[in-house]
Amino acid sequence: PLSRRQFWELIGDMRARRPGMSVIVSTAYMEEAQQFKWTCAMYGGKVIAAGKTSEILQRTGEKTLEAAFIDLLPAEKRAEEKPVVVPPRTSDYSGPPVIEADGLTQRFGNFTAVDHVSFRISRGEIFGFLGSNGSGKTTTMKMLTGLLAASEGRAELLGRPVQAQDIATRLKIGYMSQGFSLYEELTVRANLELHARLYRIAGAEVAERVRAALERFDLGAIAGALPGKLPLGVRQRLQLAAACLHRPEILILDEPTSGVDPEARDDFWRMIVELSRSDGVTVFVSTHFMNEAERCDRISLMHRGRALAVGTPAEIAAVEGAATIEEAFIRRISRADPEAAAADAAVAPVPAAQPRRLPVPVVLQRPLAFARRELIELIRDPVRLAFALLGPIFLMVTFGFGVSFDVDQLTYAALDRDHSLESRTLLENFQGSRYFLERPPLYSEAEIDRRLRSGELKLALEIPDNFGRDLLAGRQPEIGVFLDGAMPFRAETIRGYVEGIAQLFLENYALQTTGSDAGVLPLSTQPRFRYNQDFKSVVAIVPGTIMLLLMLIPAMLTAVGVVREKELGSIANLYVSPAGIGEFLIGKQLPYILVGFIAFLLLTGLAAPVFGVLPKGNVGALAVAALLYVGASTAFGLLVSAFVSTQVAAVFAAAILCMIPTTNFSGLLYPTATLEGSARIFGMLFPASWFQTVSQGVFDKGLGFIDFLPQFAALAGFVAAFLTLARLLVRKQER
Repeated sequence: PLSRRQFWELIGDMRARRPGMSVIVSTAYMEEAQQFKWTCAMYGGKVIAAGKTSEILQRTGEKTLEAAFIDLLPAEKRAEEKPVVVPPRTSDYSGPPVIEADGLTQRFGNFTAVDHVSFRISRGEIFGFLGSNGSGKTTTMKMLTGLLAASEGRAELLGRPVQAQDIATRLKIGYMSQGFSLYEELTVRANLELHARLYRIAGAEVAERVRAALERFDLGAIAGALPGKLPLGVRQRLQLAAACLHRPEILILDEPTSGVDPEARDDFWRMIVELSRSDGVTVFVSTHFMNEAERCDRISLMHRGRALAVGTPAEIAAVEGAATIEEAFIRRISRADPEAAAADAAVAPVPAAQPRRLPVPVVLQRPLAFARRELIELIRDPVRLAFALLGPIFLMVTFGFGVSFDVDQLTYAALDRDHSLESRTLLENFQGSRYFLERPPLYSEAEIDRRLRSGELKLALEIPDNFGRDLLAGRQPEIGVFLDGAMPFRAETIRGYVEGIAQLFLENYALQTTGSDAGVLPLSTQPRFRYNQDFKSVVAIVPGTIMLLLMLIPAMLTAVGVVREKELGSIANLYVSPAGIGEFLIGKQLPYILVGFIAFLLLTGLAAPVFGVLPKGNVGALAVAALLYVGASTAFGLLVSAFVSTQVAAVFAAAILCMIPTTNFSGLLYPTATLEGSARIFGMLFPASWFQTVSQGVFDKGLGFIDFLPQFAALAGFVAAFLTLARLLVRKQER
């Protein structure tokens, strides 16, 4: 109530300074609406009254607008409406308290959220928590339910100390959080069924409990509906039904009717009263509504973590000499906190003159404003910023040292059926190679299959009878080469090694027998690499890793940009502002381009000292390509963010959609020249393959700036294309 009063005083000050300004307000607080000059009352999507507020009150003959609203409802609905009556407590509740707090305190660092709060609540009582925003009501409730450990003090429920692991006590408590906490992807009935199972209701009773809850809380007609499509008041009834499904002895409700219209609030409170008076449920409820506080058996006034008063509404009003509980609340807070009273009476100050800034072109003002806000949010989120800058470094070190295409120390064994000088000479070539590691010889074909299947061998050689005789006779002998093909890339490399050793053997044999290698028997070979003659895979891994990380990380970070605004509701600022969608998207993108380019500089600087990989070509070309590439990856993230509905889906979609083409069709695993058909087309339609050409060209091939003009143009085209598609998907209206 104090915050609302201060808010309307600010609005009044603004109107006094700008008398020509109109103010349009939607509110569920009837005492606020009663102060407005003109009122439009709506029900069921239709206007049921419109005009001066005084005239509406005069027409209905009511003193309050809340009562007038009820009178304005359609006749059939008005007949159902009855005043909320709270019967007096008739049972004997003199036993031990059901809820007890003694010196309950909660500190967060140097800030004390709850300061030695004490109260006792008896069985069947409706106990209200009334307090200003941030007064500690929700924190106290979390400590009482075991969701938050108390820093100091004692809390008991049903005579037992509150402990998070006390499941037996928790099964006797129903808790309803301030925001909607059920599953919006499940129907009303499915939510209740899930809640029943979570609270260990016997399987045979679930159907009957759910049916009874649907009937009692008037949810039967919408049992198959999704909660997200229901009005707020109905969703709150659903939450209350779930909280009561397991028949708790204690019901803790955290501002259950915030934002709910008067009719729905009255329905809600009739249910609360029935639970208290008919079922003996102890109700602990926090509220901002003064008429709800008056329905409680007792209330506690909370302010800045302290309980200022505990008693019945009438007792507290009498002590303060106030006609209403709201006036008593304001007086009590003003006496306990003079600063709050001074703020209540303060007039908004005139803003101080701002220092002059360098002029910014009009066309850039709005995008830079969005960019500044996004950058501030990114800087204030150390986890996300660390992921953006340190994540690529960690992954590059992991890939560089942990991923290797080098194939050496390959276990092999031979089945030599010839035992000739020529066969032994051939095997000596394998024994002297650093790529192969000899294992005990083979003695049968069955042993070849067994030892390959077990993984002991990666290569088995079978030299047939007459190998040496055929070689001496000038015939072309054959040897059997059996490879472990579980990893095709490695098997293909092993085959190349075998062919290389065989070729070397034939050349040496020709030199020894004829003095020249001109008569070497024909042998088909395929070179493994054209560049990287040392056959060190790290030279290929580092440029490819930079390409992979500059696509994956910036895209994932940017992918939550738009959808986060949707989830938080802050995208409404865009809807009502004069800014365009394109300006909004570019502003969102710019901070992540900056972060992505910083990550590129870190990765490139890491390549030489850690892996010994130095750029051999034009570094400026690599930097230009990286800037365009990061622009493309962040634009792709915005495109993903534009068509998903949750941040989780955005992160997963961005990761999957980036990872598959970046690893399979970019040249990271296979040269793009070897791709054919749809695979080649797919690779050309994603920016990774274009940047990989630049990255490899600069690091491995020593190419210059002019060699990459087609790649620059393609990457710039991807930036424009992705932003254009995102612009088409983001509308300046809710869907």
